[in-house]
Amino acid sequence: MKPIKQTPISNMTSKLIQACLCRLSAALVFLTLLIPATGSAQGCVAIRHFSSCTGAHPENNILGKGGLMLSANYRYFKSFRHFRGTEEEPDRVANETEVINHSHAWDFVATYGISDRWFASLVIPTVINTRSSLYEHGRDERNTTFSRGLADIRWNVGYWLQDPASLPKGNVAIALGMKLPTGNYQATDIFYNVGPDGGPEVRPVDQSIQVGDGGFGVTAEIQFYRELSPALFLYGGGFYLFNPRETNGVRTFRETLSPILQNEAIMSVPDQYSLRLGLSHPFSPAFTGSLGARFDGVPVEDVIGGSGGFRRPGNVLAIDPGISYTSGPFALSLSVPVAVRRERPQSLTDLETQEATGQPRAGDAAFADYVINLAVTYRFGSSGVKLDPEKQDPFNR
Repeated sequence: MKPIKQTPISNMTSKLIQACLCRLSAALVFLTLLIPATGSAQGCVAIRHFSSCTGAHPENNILGKGGLMLSANYRYFKSFRHFRGTEEEPDRVANETEVINHSHAWDFVATYGISDRWFASLVIPTVINTRSSLYEHGRDERNTTFSRGLADIRWNVGYWLQDPASLPKGNVAIALGMKLPTGNYQATDIFYNVGPDGGPEVRPVDQSIQVGDGGFGVTAEIQFYRELSPALFLYGGGFYLFNPRETNGVRTFRETLSPILQNEAIMSVPDQYSLRLGLSHPFSPAFTGSLGARFDGVPVEDVIGGSGGFRRPGNVLAIDPGISYTSGPFALSLSVPVAVRRERPQSLTDLETQEATGQPRAGDAAFADYVINLAVTYRFGSSGVKLDPEKQDPFNR
């Protein structure tokens, strides 16, 4: 009889532990990307809140065929610091003429495992916004406008470039999707001291607190991670929203502030982008810390379609610390990006006005100092990817 080959118990145990730790580390590293992908810091610049609905969720890396993951992401910010270019205008706060936006956003996300590598996601966002200003109410008294409701729904389909079952030390997920104009892009409220005979008048609220933008959009996303050592991971990702529609027909009433703002009378439907890069360190099987940077913005010009109408282009560079907790199918993540650089570049309408008048023209915008992002996730059903037999059963190695 042919003797049975023996595998030392210590070697078997080591291989099992190594496989478990590898899977756990990949999940923990992606918890750093669970926080919303865009909307790091904003205000008058309409960098809308979009939770990543693809590889931004760590569980996608281990979400097996037929598995379902549900998450709720919350974000809050207060914008009030005005910038023109990269220069802050502190006199606006000192003189109490600053515009103050408060934004609360909730995204409800469902991700389904089509296979161990393909997944599909649906994001249903809701928002509550307020905006307090002087200049929109005759400049003599401060009043507040308000908007709320269902925002623009998104869906997409993504794919992991490497098979998660092979326990790679790094992986990349790519996804394409669509943004639907389900949010109200012509929300109105009462503006005081600007109507007939100086009375109140119902007008569309400012572009920065409109619930939607009125355009069908195409989204492209990429997320990745790479193990640098057993306790240190590199993570990152990118997001771009292509909005082909040029304007949405909603009046801004900016031409009533000055005749030179006639070219800003209708709202634009701008593109949007976000980039993230950072390091993640698992402190224990349950807790992971991360530190990275993110860059979010609205471009001066769109990639597809026209770029006319009124927009406030702008971008924010932020330091992005975060912490996450996992327990079985439950995950909780917190991130607080802190702005270190804010810019409101000249828009196309600024440049048009500057050329027509021969006078320098650069609009301003208000930004937040920080943003609070909180995400809760729960997995149902087949949440695990089946390991390669070579890595699952050490007796067969």
